[in-house]
Amino acid sequence: MAYPATFQADYVEKRNRLTAFFRLILAIPAVIVVALYGILAGLAAVIAWFAIVFTAHYPQGLYELVSGYNRSLARVTAYAALVCDPYPPFTGADDASYPVRMQFGPPLERYSRLKTGFRFILAIPILLLRYALHFLLEFGAVGAWFVILFTGKLPRGLYDVMVLANSYTARSDAYLLLLTETYPPFQDEQTRAAGLPTDPPAPPTPA
Repeated sequence: MAYPATFQADYVEKRNRLTAFFRLILAIPAVIVVALYGILAGLAAVIAWFAIVFTAHYPQGLYELVSGYNRSLARVTAYAALVCDPYPPFTGADDASYPVRMQFGPPLERYSRLKTGFRFILAIPILLLRYALHFLLEFGAVGAWFVILFTGKLPRGLYDVMVLANSYTARSDAYLLLLTETYPPFQDEQTRAAGLPTDPPAPPTPA
C-alpha cells in the first residue's frame, strides 16, 4: 500500500544557466508567500490537533488547507534547490503539469488520539532525520549550482540524491502536520521512479 503522501519529480537534464545563477533572488517572492501560507497552515494544524484529540477526526477543510501548504512548500523548496526550473505556483492546488508534485489520500476515517496527542515526542526521530536530509539537499543544491553554471546540465546522479532529500522532507512534513499517522518511508516507489520514461505507480486521489 502506497504511503498516503506521495512525492514525484520529473528529471530534466538541460538547465537554464541564467535562472540558476539568480535562483535564490528569484525564489524570494515564492518564499515569502509560502512563509505566510505556513503561518495559516500552522494555526490550522494546531486546531486540527485539538480536533483529533477530542473527536478522532481531521476536519476536511483543515486537511485541505494543510495539505495544500505541504504541497506548496515542497514545490518552493524544489525550485530554490534547483531540483526544477519552472517557477512554482503561488497556490497549494494540485498541478499535474508542474515537474514536482505532491498528492495526498483523503483524511482517515478515524485518527488515533494517542498518536496525535504524543506526536511531538513521536516525531523526534523524524525531525532528526529531516534535518540531516535537508542539509543534504542544501549541499546538493550548491553542487548543482556550480555544475549547471559550467555545463548547463544537471547530472542524473546528483538529481537523484536531491530528490531523495526533497521527497523525504516533504513526506516528513506531512507526518509533522498530522496528515499521516505512520512514519514516512525513507524512499518509496514514486521517488525511485522520478523522471524515468515509464509511468510511476498511480498516486492516491488528490486532496
